Amino acid sequence: MKQQAHKASQSQNSIADLAAAPLPYSNVEDFLKVIERRAFHMARINTGDTETALDIVQDAMYKLVEKYSHKTAKEWKPLFYRILSSKLTDYYRRKAIRDKVFIWSKSQTADEDQQFYDPAASAPGRASETPDQMLMRSQRINRLNESVQQLPNRQRQAFMLRCWEGLSTIETAAAMQCSEGSVKTHYSRAMNSLREMLEDYRND
Repeated sequence: MKQQAHKASQSQNSIADLAAAPLPYSNVEDFLKVIERRAFHMARINTGDTETALDIVQDAMYKLVEKYSHKTAKEWKPLFYRILSSKLTDYYRRKAIRDKVFIWSKSQTADEDQQFYDPAASAPGRASETPDQMLMRSQRINRLNESVQQLPNRQRQAFMLRCWEGLSTIETAAAMQCSEGSVKTHYSRAMNSLREMLEDYRND
């Protein structure tokens, strides 16, 4: 019992230490510099279009500054992703209506517009990696991006917010404006789908 109590105390202390850890930004301008590339990558994956992604991210950044710059630094990240998620949802709705009315308006240039900033792909490789290993790593990252793009919208958002952006279930629920149970369901289904798609890739 004493060991369990000691472990629980250590766990609580670790959580407290993480909560008290200093953020890499102290004002909203620095926060936007930290978040903009990751937000663009998320929007680009969700929309499949670079210019649209840039517009959505810029709108979300402007909205955060306009409405929530007075909030504390810890609140900016979940608030920003709630705004971004809402704007992506609006984009999906407009696109669905447009595609129904103008069938020919669906983008025909998706294959031509696949080169975009990927923080993972552009990160420096390990010093010990051979050219073949670097190529394989790049291929795995590209395959993961392609698989994420194939997920349904809500599953894709839940996966990116939880796994890529590191938001908690509570923060993701606030960003997606749904219940924690829905977040867990979307995230679980996304993970299962990705495992299946990537398993097929490994078996190719």
